[in-house]
Amino acid sequence: MFQLNNFYDNKNMKCIGQMGCYQIFEHEKDLSVSPLSAVNAYFASEMNVRRRQVLINLNGNNGAVVQAGAMQWMLGNVQMNTGVKGVGNFLGKMASAAVTKESIVKPEYVGQGLVMLEPTYKHIVCIDVSQWGTVVLDDGLFLCADNTLQHKVVSRSNLSSAVLGGEGLFNLSLTGNGIAVLESPVPQQELIMFQMQNDVVKIDGNMAIAWSGSLNFTVEKSTKSLLGSAVSGEGFVNVYRGTGTILMAPTA
Repeated sequence: MFQLNNFYDNKNMKCIGQMGCYQIFEHEKDLSVSPLSAVNAYFASEMNVRRRQVLINLNGNNGAVVQAGAMQWMLGNVQMNTGVKGVGNFLGKMASAAVTKESIVKPEYVGQGLVMLEPTYKHIVCIDVSQWGTVVLDDGLFLCADNTLQHKVVSRSNLSSAVLGGEGLFNLSLTGNGIAVLESPVPQQELIMFQMQNDVVKIDGNMAIAWSGSLNFTVEKSTKSLLGSAVSGEGFVNVYRGTGTILMAPTA
């Protein structure tokens, strides 16, 4: 049995969202400032530049996989394991990490208690992966997820989509029933969601942060000819075809 004081009743800590076992807390102001940094801290808070943290509630029947190094503290009967099942599994994780820019080992937390993640100035976005089927993430967005989800490395359909689209050749994908928590460059209210039924979306630049694994991603000329692309000033665009969902950060 434990008791947590000056947290839920802390007026400077505001719960701004919740999904599943994940609660998102935001520090309303940076109270640990000096006279030299007070002005910057004040205007940062006014412009929504604030520290945010994710609290994971474990009840004994659930578990969470967390980006390596992201844990700040844990309370209660909580156990952490590496999720590595032998040498072969470790080598596979090494290969996946090398191509997706993710950490080699993502610790798994189980038990009964609380796990608080490190503060971040990025915005926190939760998604229900079961509504996507399979979701593919842009590099560096993964923060934590239910341990019921399967992690897999997926490759682009062709080399041009990596070289011309400003994307990596490989990405992390998540499949199954569970919640995933992402670190987004923009807040949830700025994200544009495209829901497609046998249609196409063309995006000028690396602005999609997540998309359905069912979509076919390529990079193509903005017009039918190279001359037309050059004259229009658009050049190449990222093209997503099929049925599925895309989350796009319009100001990133």
